[in-house]
Amino acid sequence: MSRARWSEEGRDWPNRASSRFVDAGRVRWHVQVMGAGPVVLLVHGTGAATHSWRDLAPLLAQRFTVVAPDLPGHGFTTGRPAGGLAMPALARALGDLLDALDVAPDLVVGHSAGAAIALRMVLDRRIRPAGVVGLSSALMPFPGLAAKVFPTLARMLFVNPFAPHLVAAMARGPGDAERFLRQATGSRIATDGVALYRALFATSDQVAGAITMMASWDLEAFARDLPKVTVPTLLIHGAADRAIPSASVRQAAALLPDSRVELLPGLGHLAHEERPADIAGLIGRFAEHLVTGSE
Repeated sequence: MSRARWSEEGRDWPNRASSRFVDAGRVRWHVQVMGAGPVVLLVHGTGAATHSWRDLAPLLAQRFTVVAPDLPGHGFTTGRPAGGLAMPALARALGDLLDALDVAPDLVVGHSAGAAIALRMVLDRRIRPAGVVGLSSALMPFPGLAAKVFPTLARMLFVNPFAPHLVAAMARGPGDAERFLRQATGSRIATDGVALYRALFATSDQVAGAITMMASWDLEAFARDLPKVTVPTLLIHGAADRAIPSASVRQAAALLPDSRVELLPGLGHLAHEERPADIAGLIGRFAEHLVTGSE
């Protein structure tokens, strides 16, 4: 396996001055902490890392203390929590990291699968935030035939020891990362962001982490728990998202007792990387609403 190296791939990592490495349980976490004020935990999605918050995190840090880790199997975090990369295991491991940092989030922002992890932490009472923001939230099982095909394909790749190397090799080709991101997400992001995704997916550890997460998750069981979520939830979604259909997000919102959906025209799955200032504004207004009760 090849691994992202802090001395190489991390040399010009976004917001590097805010990075630190923290040991918690079986995991050595790469985490970025910046800003001051109420604590906001940022949880990235499958296949991403802290680079996905490169522009949003500094904007939020103007009014919040931002805590943004690389999940196990992603970025520069190493080790595996007990239970692997299944959602409950990641929720527990993130709780252990917060304990090690001695912080309790007032708000959690999760992108894609990170939104599910955030809500799992709430359901399991590892955190007690005032609210949760989901960006392009992956909360519901894949519709129709995809419900069977996608998880099965992920498991097939997971048991093939050569799969991470093959996918990583594909990511090294010129233009491959940009085409993949555009086709898979519907987003157009800046070239520096594409380069960071390309660097990560050129390492087989990053690919293996993403595949392992996909193979380990049970969204059907998770969806049955959504009506138990008691905290207010804002689901921000790009109307051009090719990864998560807006109908899936509305379906999840209907199950959550206190939620609303904010649909953003023209943006894709990586809306927070396309329009970080707009997303920061929506998060800030949601935080104000939680405190004052005003819209």
